[in-house]
Amino acid sequence: MIDIHSHILPGIDDGAKHIGDSIDMAKAAVNEGIHTIIATPHHKNSKYNNYKTDILSKVNDLNVELEKASVPLKVLPGQEIRIYGEVVDDLEQDEILTLNGTQYLFIELPSGHVPRYTEKLLFDLQLKGLVPIIVHPERNQEIIERPDVLYNLVKKGALTQVTASSLSGYFGKKIKNFSYQLIEANLTHFIASDAHNVNSRGFKMAETMNMIESKYGTDYVYLFQENAELLVENSNVYKEAPEPIKKKKFLGIF
Repeated sequence: MIDIHSHILPGIDDGAKHIGDSIDMAKAAVNEGIHTIIATPHHKNSKYNNYKTDILSKVNDLNVELEKASVPLKVLPGQEIRIYGEVVDDLEQDEILTLNGTQYLFIELPSGHVPRYTEKLLFDLQLKGLVPIIVHPERNQEIIERPDVLYNLVKKGALTQVTASSLSGYFGKKIKNFSYQLIEANLTHFIASDAHNVNSRGFKMAETMNMIESKYGTDYVYLFQENAELLVENSNVYKEAPEPIKKKKFLGIF
């Protein structure tokens, strides 16, 4: 299994604090059946800036340490970019890192809203030949309240990645239920851990894939696992036509 979203690099954001934490996370990932993981440290959020050249160097260092520790995990470079107006400019300045050097690029929205310029920025990225992936949309308050906002972005070419812990219920029942609605409406294309540590923000990938298999069958598990593989290979991923999320019933009435 491939995990495309993690904070396994030590000492650079709110994930692993030191190399010991990174190795512990790597061992936990392997125990869940993960053999390849993309390190996606935060960039341009309120606290952390992690630039392309630094990330590439730190990924190389971590792979060396994992080999020394005999941990059979391969770490690939990536970046979790908090949306901001100059993303395209900084791409041209070679400060931005796509996922494993592919056409795929993570974009993180603020937790409370979707900025007005989001649609234009995602369109501009696509004009540059990139495929934006909106990370954990299930935890965005505006998207929860107005899921048509996400439907519109996906319909216009964006992809999304839901967090395994959301589907497993670790962020609460409301986010769990909404996450499954995103799957059912073809509004997400990847499941990833967004792991920060081995305790409060672990991987939960094996648990979540088992839940998906129980609810939807093995085809969905294969879909999400294969899409992660296709992303790493820079191939086109599988996606179905998105559907609007139907309004929830309230006391049995629409």
